[in-house]
Parts: sequence; C-alpha cells; structure tokens
Amino acid sequence: MMNNSNAMKLASTLSALAAALMLGGCMSFIPTYDRPAAPVSPVYAPELIPAGSTAHASAAADLEWQRFFADLRLKRLIELSLHNNRDLRVAILNIEAARASYQIRRADELPSVGAGITANRGAGASGLVNTWAVGFQVTSYELDFFGRVRSLSQAALSQYLATGEARKTAQIALVSGVATSYISLLADDELLRVTRDALKTREDSFRLTRLRFDNGASSEVDLRQAEQLLETAKVALAQTLRQKALDENALTLLVGQPLPTDLPAPLTLAQQQGVSDLPAGLPSDLLTRRPDVLAAEQQLLSANANIGAARAAFFPRISLTANAGTASTELSGLFKSGTFALTGTASLLQPIFDAGRNQANLDVAKVNKDIAIAQYEKAIQTAFREVSDSLAGRATLGEQLRAQAAVANAAQVSFNLVDLRYKNGVSSYFDVLDAQRTLFTAQQATVQTQALQVQNLVTLYKVLGGGWTEPAPRTN
Repeated sequence: MMNNSNAMKLASTLSALAAALMLGGCMSFIPTYDRPAAPVSPVYAPELIPAGSTAHASAAADLEWQRFFADLRLKRLIELSLHNNRDLRVAILNIEAARASYQIRRADELPSVGAGITANRGAGASGLVNTWAVGFQVTSYELDFFGRVRSLSQAALSQYLATGEARKTAQIALVSGVATSYISLLADDELLRVTRDALKTREDSFRLTRLRFDNGASSEVDLRQAEQLLETAKVALAQTLRQKALDENALTLLVGQPLPTDLPAPLTLAQQQGVSDLPAGLPSDLLTRRPDVLAAEQQLLSANANIGAARAAFFPRISLTANAGTASTELSGLFKSGTFALTGTASLLQPIFDAGRNQANLDVAKVNKDIAIAQYEKAIQTAFREVSDSLAGRATLGEQLRAQAAVANAAQVSFNLVDLRYKNGVSSYFDVLDAQRTLFTAQQATVQTQALQVQNLVTLYKVLGGGWTEPAPRTN
C-alpha cells in the first residue's frame, strides 16, 4: 500500500498536471468566421409567387414527407427505400466514420494515462541487477498552448456535422427520387390506357376501311393510311411498355428491393397533388433550411479551423511525459515504504528550419478555405436556381395543364364530329385519320403535362429543404 507521503506526492503531481491542462489551450489562431454574403438576389421574382400564397403555411423544411404525400402506396415505397437504399446507408456510415474521427481528435486534447509494469535486467558494479517498476504513465501529452490540437478538433467536428447534413441531403434526394419515379409509373399507366384506347379505335377503323376497300367503296390510299395509323399506335404502345419497365427498374433500385405485391391501391395521377401551398420564403432561408448548403458551410468552417492549426505549427510544441509509481530491485519490495518513484519529462520543440514546410501548409490551408468559400457560394447559387426553376414551373404548369386539357377535349369533340360526317359521306377519310392523330397526340400531352405538374411540386418540396424531418413522437 502507498503511504501518506507518497499519496501527497502523487496528488501534487496530478495537481500540477491539471494546472498544465488548464494553461494549455488558452490561445487560438483560428480566424474569426464571418459568413460570406449570399451571392443571389434577396427575393425571388414576384411573378413566381402565387397571389394567394399564405405566409402561415408550413415551410417545406418543417413539413414531414408523411404529411406532404397523400398516396398510401407511395408512402410505403418511401418507407422501404429509407430502410433499404444503399446510398442512404453509405451516408449513414459516413456519419459514423466522421464521428469516430472527431472522437480521435477530441482524445488528443486530453492526456493518455495507462498502468504499466516494467522489468529491467542489466549489469552493474556488483553484477546483474534487476529493477521492477509498477505505476501510472502519461505518454507524450502535448500542452496545447497555441491551440493546434483544438483547431484540429474543431475542424474534425465541422467535418462530422457536414456528414450529418450530407445524410439529410441524401434522404431528401431519395424521398424525391422515389416520388418522382412513382409519378412516372402512374403516367406510364395512363399513357398505356390512352394508347390502348387509340389502338382499339384504329384497329376498328382499319377493319372497316379494309372491308370498304374489298367491296370497292374505298381506295387503297385510304387503306394504307389506316394501316399506317394502326402501326403507329403499335409503335407507341411498345415504347410506352418499354418506358414503364425502365421506370419500374429505376424505382426498384431506389427502393432497394423488388416492389412488394401487397402494396395499397394507388391514387390516380390527378389525385397526386400533395400540398399545393408551399411558401417559398426568402433566398436567405435556404442558408438555414437546405442541408446541402449547411454542409457546404460546415466544410468552410472546417477549412477555417485548419488555418488555426497551420498557424499554431509556427510556435513551440511542448510535450509532457510522466510516470508515478513504485520501483524496487526486488519484485517483493515493490509496495514497501520508500519505493515511490516519480519522474517527469517536458520537451519543447521550436521550429527553426523546415524548408518552408509550415508556410506551405499554411498557404494550402488558406487556399482550401478560398475553395470552400467558392463551393459554399456555388451551393447557394444552385439552391436559388433550383427553387426559382420550380417556382416558375408552379406558376405556369397549372395554366398549361388547363389549356392542354381543353385542347384534348376539343380534339375529342372534333374527332366525334368528323367521324360522324365521314359516316354520312360529308367528310373524307383523310379528315378522320387526321382527327385521330390530333386526338391521340393531345391525350398524350395531357397526361405528360399532368405528370410534369405533380413532379414539379415534388421538386419544389425537395429544393426548399423538405423530406428529411420525421414526425414528432406521439405523447399520451
């Protein structure tokens, strides 16, 4: 057992070490951080903001995807993708790796204390001498007077926070990607219905034209035009079937598994409107709402902290090594009175000549910060452009869909009239074929515009930072 005198010596040693720790880190060379000004307009174009938009609607970043999407089938697919998607899994693992790196840097700020047992055997004046020692050791702890270690720790912390934001960005992209692919599949189904209806109409028309041709009541020109229209519909059907297979493959990849067969029934494409009133806010909101912008800023903060570490490298580096325990020439005498031993070593290394290495490291750190600033500003500009594009879509696609639906309705009425006139011998068969082509094209365009409008709303939700928040837990 250790006597009172030895205990007092050990306590004095630990107190001195604690004082050294308190003195360490009292200086920092990290430059003062000032967030760069956003290189975009302070407001979105007024014509992109709907007149009836309410400022009290939930911001996209605060709106959980479970509330934004109404289709139960789509919600189930998103849940599966969040569980299975490999890109999201990589993003989560990157967070774990960054967290471990940060813990390593944090550990460098504190001394490493270990228990050790040593045995030495050497020749002395009286022959071979054995020396035994047991105690605690502090190995090469750097007294961080100039903040080098803390700067590296701060840089690692910012990297860790950046990976967290990158994970949110990955989830936003995944939720949006699943929804967009799902809408494409619904559009494919609508196009298949339209195409099959057109194919049936053209098959009936071709059959009637062949019958008239066989009976000499129609020319071969009419027959070949009807055949051309029929084969064109078959081409469209094959293209749509192929596109549906491709879209289904894309959705399967995002979901991370084969699509289940027991999914809830889907809503129709016309019912996939989600929340129509998503307030755009101001471009400055993107600085705190978009995870990718926040990640770019954390990268900038990390680069800023690395400058502090590079500056601190020009100053002395002080390291401390200490041992406290008992020592004896006999193993049985290790814990006897008077065997307490205390050793301590402090080393100071002042850079004198390093062939410009420290200056080069500082220059690299400054350039990396400039790069990080440019990347941060680019992230803001990209976010502003994406929101503006989606707002432009929201401002115009509604009217485009209304007009396109009117075109399709007019084409349907026109076809009915032309077909009736042809059957009564008033119009030529060429008029019928032209009306069929016009109607089919208008119906296809209507479905495509409808899908584009819904997908644009999903994109607006994404670019405003929506899709990563989860519902608050229910409280009883």
